[in-house]
Amino acid sequence: MSLNSLLDKVSNRTIRVGVVGLGYVGLPLAVEFARAGIRVTGIEVSADKVRRLLAGESYILDVDADELKALVSRGLITATSDYGAIRELDAISICVPTPLNKTGDPDISFIISARDEILKHAHPGLLIVLESTTYPGTTEELIVPAFEAKGLSVGKDVFVAFSPERVDPGNPTYQTRNTPKVVGGHTEACLKAALAVYSLAIEKPIPVSSTKAAELAKLLENTYRSINIGLVNELAIMCNLLGVDVWEVIGAAASKPFGFMPFYPGPGLGGHCIPIDPIYLSWKLKTLKYRARFIELADDINRQMPEYVVSRVAMALNQNERALKGSKILVLGVAYKADIDDSRESPALDVIDLLEKRGAGVSYHDPYITSVTIGETKHSSVSLTESGIAACDAVVITTGHSCFDYELIAGRAKLVFDARNATRHLGSRPNIVRL
Repeated sequence: MSLNSLLDKVSNRTIRVGVVGLGYVGLPLAVEFARAGIRVTGIEVSADKVRRLLAGESYILDVDADELKALVSRGLITATSDYGAIRELDAISICVPTPLNKTGDPDISFIISARDEILKHAHPGLLIVLESTTYPGTTEELIVPAFEAKGLSVGKDVFVAFSPERVDPGNPTYQTRNTPKVVGGHTEACLKAALAVYSLAIEKPIPVSSTKAAELAKLLENTYRSINIGLVNELAIMCNLLGVDVWEVIGAAASKPFGFMPFYPGPGLGGHCIPIDPIYLSWKLKTLKYRARFIELADDINRQMPEYVVSRVAMALNQNERALKGSKILVLGVAYKADIDDSRESPALDVIDLLEKRGAGVSYHDPYITSVTIGETKHSSVSLTESGIAACDAVVITTGHSCFDYELIAGRAKLVFDARNATRHLGSRPNIVRL
């Protein structure tokens, strides 16, 4: 099938789209295509996710369950664990995880696995788009040669592109459809095919000249955030030493209408992007004998923040004539940011682990996350009650969920250590210590 045949299917909306990986990125993308009237097949290794999707059950907060059920009922979304479905598809987006391994190097095993499965069923006319965040050069080094080796000429027989996901879980303004989407093709034909397909579901695709440029754009976005967060995290440490309120300083600087964008400190970095993506870029540069010093410094500062929070909690307890060892600590929030149910890479988990290693008795409450495993120990969320708050020696706010009643918490707690400035509206109180 030629490029024109693929574009004709886009034009008359008979194109069949597949999404490999139905997590925080893949499921919202599948829903957007289905909203546009395009039939979508999700390919997911988790049998439980397949079962839940086919039942119209959403397991992602940003995907409305009623809408998903309606799309499934209309036959616009289906799911399977069988990659053989690719034989009936015209385009496929790869949305699989790209974590770091235990040595801190990129783990692209999920990409390789998806690629190899797709290769078994690839056919002329297929568009393959990698969305998973990865190091610059992945698409042209690992995806393109594999299809060429099978006798499928990229740009003629099949089309390959990279289009990084830009999902921001819990964002009330920007979701998948209205977030501009960078697209880079291996050839002009590849770019044209990818832009046409994504234009069905995305309001504003942004073309770039190559897959490597698209890969690097994604890493720049999150490296920018990591470095600036590292800057304000270090500022928080400096402000504490200087006896200055870091939140007041940032607020004052943010009043400048040009040349400054506020970032805010916290107990560390979390989520599937900011703590990980810059390390992909740093790793790639090491292979070229270059040291990405800004990235390494910011990563070092950000990774030290859970330890810094625990040291500040210990100092605050000392002021109350309590030792950290033997104290009862309630941690509020284990999601990596407010109002979501995702605890991946959450600094709260490190804070809990460090508190326990220093002898504190720790419990946590998070209305979005019923349990977490730290090391080999499973922790379950406890109920948030007035008596439970009062019984603790300290409450540590690690995630600023909007549903928390901070007035009640501050009114009952002996000590509140607020690592998110969630209690700012309560003003200065003797039992509240802020990062």
